Amino acid sequence: MRNEIELEAIIEDYLNGKLTADEQKAFEQLRNNDPIVDHKVVAHKVFLESMKQYADVLLLKQQLDAAHDKIDVAAISAKVGPHPSKIVRLFRNNKSAIAVAASFLILAMIMLYSIQSQTKQEGNMELLAGKVSELKGSQDNIIRTINNNPRNRATESLPAKFGGTGFAISSNGYILTSYHVINGKGSISVQNSKGEIFKVVRYYTDPINDIAILKISDAAFENLGALPYSIKKGSAGIGDAVYTLGYPKDDVVLGDGYVSSKTGLNGDTIAYQVAIPVNPGNSGGPLLDNSGNIVGVINGKESKTDGAAFAVKSKYIMEALNAIPQDSLSRRVAYGKRSSLQGLKRNKQVQKIQDYVFMIKVY
Repeated sequence: MRNEIELEAIIEDYLNGKLTADEQKAFEQLRNNDPIVDHKVVAHKVFLESMKQYADVLLLKQQLDAAHDKIDVAAISAKVGPHPSKIVRLFRNNKSAIAVAASFLILAMIMLYSIQSQTKQEGNMELLAGKVSELKGSQDNIIRTINNNPRNRATESLPAKFGGTGFAISSNGYILTSYHVINGKGSISVQNSKGEIFKVVRYYTDPINDIAILKISDAAFENLGALPYSIKKGSAGIGDAVYTLGYPKDDVVLGDGYVSSKTGLNGDTIAYQVAIPVNPGNSGGPLLDNSGNIVGVINGKESKTDGAAFAVKSKYIMEALNAIPQDSLSRRVAYGKRSSLQGLKRNKQVQKIQDYVFMIKVY
């Protein structure tokens, strides 16, 4: 508790410019290395700005009340009559006070509107209406146009047009991805980290939660080993460190960050908002915590805000898994159990995971 109080005091001094140059440099280094501290700084800054604006509104209200007190309401009421000339005369005699009161009222309304606007995700952001599969407006689908690698052309009859990411949910070739990656498009194949390509079929789709499950139908596919990760039981918390693996290019790419909100675009409860830089091709990639638990599926980003991505929560992964006959899934991904990745450093976790993460190719 004492450390938390001291940290809050340091953050306030930092935001108010009271730290020395060396202290400021050391604190900024801490922000860069610790996403939780960085999140606390951002939250405290928003809090201080809100408090300042609230104080400004109170001051405006006091000034408005003072201006109102200068007007003799009883005298005005007595003088008001039906004849227009009396009203005109009344306005001329009191127009200065009325003008001051009106000005303060307008300013107060502007300040209140400004504060309310900061607490809402509106403006250039469009509501998802619960259908993440549409992902229109300012939330971009992060499907990419495939730059076809010449090494794969011998094994593909047609060049792929679109791509995303998926990950294994069983050892016998069931792969989970985002529904919008494969929605309404042609044939599909997957490519593993070794460059091997396998044909797949659509097995299960959930357009509402933007989830799809594919099944490898290629005779050349050999069963995978036991899956190293597990599905997280329960929700992730704000500030939790997370990372993702995906295919925004022909090689798997690591994205690192933290959970920045427990809801998605415009308060959508299906998804988390995460501070991770993602690009076209990351859709369908797993979002994991430091213990090797899958907490979500990357499915979109906010086009006008850098580093604001969205991930469907693990709860909906389990709903999709439970919709599949359990005897179909060989050595399916564990749920709520200790992951074999727990305790390993990030680079070791990635080495174990990457063989279970696939590039989705749509033709």
